Amino acid sequence: MKLLTDRMIAQKDGAIGWITFNNPARHNAVSLSMWEGLSEIVQDYAADPDIRVIVAKGAGEKAFVSGADISEFEEKRSSPETTRLYNETGQRATLALKHVNKPTIAMIRGWCVGGGVSIALACDMRIAAEGSSFAVPAARLGLGYELEGVRKLVDVVGPAFAREIFYTARQFTGQEALAMGLVNRLVPADWLESYVRDYAASIAANAPLTVASIKTLVEQALKDESQRDPKLCQDVVDRCFNSADYVEGRQAFMEKRKPRFVGR
Repeated sequence: MKLLTDRMIAQKDGAIGWITFNNPARHNAVSLSMWEGLSEIVQDYAADPDIRVIVAKGAGEKAFVSGADISEFEEKRSSPETTRLYNETGQRATLALKHVNKPTIAMIRGWCVGGGVSIALACDMRIAAEGSSFAVPAARLGLGYELEGVRKLVDVVGPAFAREIFYTARQFTGQEALAMGLVNRLVPADWLESYVRDYAASIAANAPLTVASIKTLVEQALKDESQRDPKLCQDVVDRCFNSADYVEGRQAFMEKRKPRFVGR
């Protein structure tokens, strides 16, 4: 696929769709065009039945994403109108990643700051290398944070840790992030890519309809009861039971072999 910017790299590797934030000179700080590129890549992967897992990572060894590209702020975030456009573009990209119909993993090495935390939170799972650090420095920059961004953090770490992260604006270690639930796994740095690749492959080998149904059901469970869609919840469950993959799963179990799921 052809992207708006060469600072975003899309790479399909079997069942895994990789997204690389490619701005290492600025520690992978995200520009407006990179937010737009993220939306493009996610849409492409969502439509590709061969892609079963999406992994987001940063180029180089120093950062996942170090936040927004502050060098653009004077031009693209200095007025209420340009700030609103920038925020809407970033929110559209992170929502696309959050709601894509496939499991997503943030592979975090080094700094994960500001917008990087937002991107990581939009993923279903976060696997980080030892030595990584996390921060949301909005309070040191005078930035306002949209409700959606605050809610994502509260959903993952709870209100007490969310307040601490925002109030202090300090850097948290990988161990602290693991303790508060901000990351799912913390692994040695030289294991990170192979660990994530193996983890993604194990997910990709499972029944795609079941995995997608769980993603939908978890999202519904996080909503207030009045906002849930019971019909949607039942439909995704019924689709699993009515699928060829359900037949294959039963047969593979009886025949003591690995199932070969096709996603229908």
